[in-house]
Amino acid sequence: MKPDHIQAIAALVGGKFSTKVDGTVVYHSGQTPPSEEAIQKKITELVEEYDAQEYARNRAKDYPDTGEQFNKIYDDGLTKWKSEMVDPVKAKWPKDNSGPK
Repeated sequence: MKPDHIQAIAALVGGKFSTKVDGTVVYHSGQTPPSEEAIQKKITELVEEYDAQEYARNRAKDYPDTGEQFNKIYDDGLTKWKSEMVDPVKAKWPKDNSGPK
């Protein structure tokens, strides 16, 4: 899930706050609330980091489950596991996020 206002506040104040049912943020231990400008800047940073990791989220969905991977390693060895299970997923979802859309 993309970062939001609350996650930005948590990143700025270290999680030392709570929220009410109506969404109001309550700061604890004399915490000075961050400015709206600081919150918006942090949201932008967090969204950029999130977007940069899209390839990793896509890879995680495409890799076979660990049991299947362990069986492949046991039956065929590490070389075949890497060439037949890992490399195709990495090729499909490169780190530059240029994979299929």
